[in-house]
Amino acid sequence: MRCVAYTAALGAVALAVGLSAPASAQVGGGSFTGLRVEGLAGWDRVQNDGHKDGVAYGVGAGYDVQMGPAVVGIEGEADGSSTKQCVGSFTAADPRICAKAGRDLYVGGRVGTVLAPGTLLYAKAGYTNARVRLTGDDGTGTTTLDHRDLDGVRVGAGIEHALFSRAYVKAEYRYSNYQDHFSRNQVLGGFGVRF
Repeated sequence: MRCVAYTAALGAVALAVGLSAPASAQVGGGSFTGLRVEGLAGWDRVQNDGHKDGVAYGVGAGYDVQMGPAVVGIEGEADGSSTKQCVGSFTAADPRICAKAGRDLYVGGRVGTVLAPGTLLYAKAGYTNARVRLTGDDGTGTTTLDHRDLDGVRVGAGIEHALFSRAYVKAEYRYSNYQDHFSRNQVLGGFGVRF
């Protein structure tokens, strides 16, 4: 399944790059059409028999088409996270066991409507694949006990506002539901450029 995710993400980026050349002439004046790249950061809560909060950060790219007030697009992201939960005390009798959220890959689409010149309200949905790593430390050294790649589905909503003809800021909430009873809530902000 990981191979399918990588292939889909690469296909989305290739399609966006291929379409960006003719679309670049349409960009400007607050249009939401074109290739975009962005940086993201914000709050991350991973849940599985309890929860732990951390910071999510990453990069994204997408391609949107505006048709009147409607906007449709494809997008992909690669994110990381500081979210980590540990138990134990670094001894052989009670080794410290930590679960850490790793990289998260996403590919999906979004649809939205222009609320005012330069302001877009949108909803998104797609496939996500997150990595979780389990490590142990008994005081003599850290060893990786297990790592898993978890398939899931992400849904979300956000608002994007143009700062200039090409730069924009955004705020987004998203929920991801993964296999093995893992889930994730995130509230992220972003800064991007449209080409």
